[in-house]
Amino acid sequence: MNIIFLGAPGAGKGTQAAIVSERLGLPTISTGNLLRAAVKAGTAAGLEAKTYMDSGALVPDEIVVAVLKDRIAESDCEAGFILDGFPRNLAQAGVLEEMGVRIALVISIEVSDDEILSRLSGRRVCLKCGATFHVQNAPSKAGDHCDVCGDALIVREDDRPETVAGRLEVYHEQTEPLKDFYGERGVLATVSGTGIEQTNKQIMALIEGSL
Repeated sequence: MNIIFLGAPGAGKGTQAAIVSERLGLPTISTGNLLRAAVKAGTAAGLEAKTYMDSGALVPDEIVVAVLKDRIAESDCEAGFILDGFPRNLAQAGVLEEMGVRIALVISIEVSDDEILSRLSGRRVCLKCGATFHVQNAPSKAGDHCDVCGDALIVREDDRPETVAGRLEVYHEQTEPLKDFYGERGVLATVSGTGIEQTNKQIMALIEGSL
């Protein structure tokens, strides 16, 4: 069973994908994580992707597709997988179809732009251990340092307000049309992204109904 999560940056795709992954035993493939791993490893694709990621722009399709193809070819994807962050435009959706990837369900998590801006601009990340906090919703007890390892917390470049605004503009222009694309194929469903538990209940009901 192959599932796609759609939604604006910060809508909760990664959180919900992780929960569903654990419940269904399917691997989650986040192109964002794949690209960040490539950046950290200093690969050619990673270095090229970094210039786009730092400015909030979308990484070119050829880079994203290359890392994705390698990932879904691994054995743990044979029974299905969850895509978080791909496709991001109609061209990428077309590539998936050309690859023969059958999508069983596309879930769009709906959150207002104002809420997205609040969520992302308040996020703080520990580069050392990867822990994530939020100044309002889940603050670190150590203030501007990580509760887990004690290292300093930072604001990622793509979480800065001006960058978030740019990312939202790109989402509405390039990614949101995918709702019509998958709606025409009869596999699209939408859920409210307010509240992790409430959102997950909606998602699991949709998945159970599609099995």
